[in-house]
Formats: sequence, C-alpha cells, structure tokens
Amino acid sequence: MIKSLPMVMSLPSTAGSLESYIQAVNRFPLLTEEEEMRLARQYRDNEDLGAARQLVLSHLRLVVSIARGYLGYGLPHADLIQEGNVGLMKAVKRFDPNRGVRLVSFAVHWIRAEMHEHILRNWRVVKIATTKAQRKLFFNLRSMKKGHGAMTREETDEMASQLRVKASDVSEMEMRLGGQDISLEPIGEDDEEGFGPISYLSNPEEEPGRILEHEETERLRTRGLENALNSLDQRSRKIIEARWLREDDSATLHELADEFGVSAERIRQIEAQAMKKMRALIPAPTA
Repeated sequence: MIKSLPMVMSLPSTAGSLESYIQAVNRFPLLTEEEEMRLARQYRDNEDLGAARQLVLSHLRLVVSIARGYLGYGLPHADLIQEGNVGLMKAVKRFDPNRGVRLVSFAVHWIRAEMHEHILRNWRVVKIATTKAQRKLFFNLRSMKKGHGAMTREETDEMASQLRVKASDVSEMEMRLGGQDISLEPIGEDDEEGFGPISYLSNPEEEPGRILEHEETERLRTRGLENALNSLDQRSRKIIEARWLREDDSATLHELADEFGVSAERIRQIEAQAMKKMRALIPAPTA
C-alpha cells in the first residue's frame, strides 16, 4: 500500500507461489472501455474505493507482463511485480477519464517507473546510474547490444549516436554492467582460510570501540604524567622536563651537571630514580 493512494484493497499476494499468483490475476476479467470510464469517474467523483479496486485488479496481468521484461537484471520476479503494483495504484489515483485514453496506456509509465527505481536501488550495492542520461543508457544497453561479447568501436559509436550520449559513457556503462559482484566476506567451506575484500577494506583501528579505548587511554596517560611530575621534587622534575619533555633539543647530562653544580653521573642517577617513580604512576599502554 502506498501513502498517496487512500484505498484499502485486498490484492493477491506474491508472497506464496508466484505461479499461483499469476493464475489468480489472469482470472480477473478485463474491462471494456465503457466499464473502465464508468469506474474511473466513480472513483474520481465519489472516491469509490470499490471502483478503484476493480480498476487495479483488471490490470494486474499488465504488471506481470511488464515485469517479465526486466528479469535480465537478476532480481526476483515477485519483487518486480510488487513494485509494479505500486506504480499501477499510483496510475489509478492519477487517471483522468476525460483525457480520452485507456488506463492501460496511462499506467505503463507509472508501472515501469517504479520498476526502474527498484532495479537501480537493488541491482548493485553501488549505484551505477544516477543522471537521466545514465538511466536511459542503463535500460537500453542490454536490448540494443548485439551478442554477449564486448562491443566494437563502431557499435559503441552507433549506440552513442542513437541515445545521444558520449561514446565514453557507453563504454563505461558496458564495463559496469559486465562487471561481476564481489562478496565482501570469504566464500567457501572453510571461511577461516578464505579471503575477501573485507580482509583489507576493514581497519580495526577505526572501529568506534577501539577509538574510544585509545582516547581514554591517552587521557589517563596524560593525567598520569601530570600526577607523576607533581610527585617529583623540584630538581628531579626540572631534569626530567629538560631531558624528555622539551619540544626542541633536549638537554645533555653535562649541561644539566653544570646547571646544578653536580657531576653528570649524579644527574643520570637522579633521572633514573625519577623515571622509575613516574613509571609506577603512569598507566601502561594497552595492546
């Protein structure tokens, strides 16, 4: 059921046997032009849902017929029919009996439009036709192409001329249509030894949980470094900062020895004792 059509109607379901569904819709009688116009006016003027239901039921076989023409895209026939039925109901809602055309001619556009949208959404994970010209090329390439092999330069130029697109667009669409879908996951009896794109496309370090874990670890280590520095006496802290926390060149043992008036060996001992004390206060990095 679609939101734009305020009708509640019991239609045959495609959820069961498709063959049974097709047999069921073929049993609905076709309408004469007079009957069709009368029902269309009843729905338009009085919002007669019973009249709308009869119009829809009498054209379900049209949807089945149109859907057969799109089976080459590898999508389930039942899904195509279901989408086409949505288009049929949209057509019934918008049909004007005063235009002088039969509903079948008017409904074909809406039925195909819904099927086209369904195919473009589901045929491949990556959309291959986004512009109007690409969509036209997508749905005409299969029917216009001669044979199953690659098109020659002359055939490409001829098709491009007929469809009023660039030859390069024809070549690119042919390549996309001829490409094979690749499973992201390994396929085989022993998936543990299999290999698929997911193996190199995924980055464990980019997982939200891992990112939060790293951020929390860095936060704890920064806080631990501050606490560790605050635990040192003034001379030890200055030595550690001069040796390890300067952004420019760090100080040498001899430079600090001259500054504090002690030997370089004594500076090394103070540094080692301070580092040992600090390591006990700074959280170790997680694996």
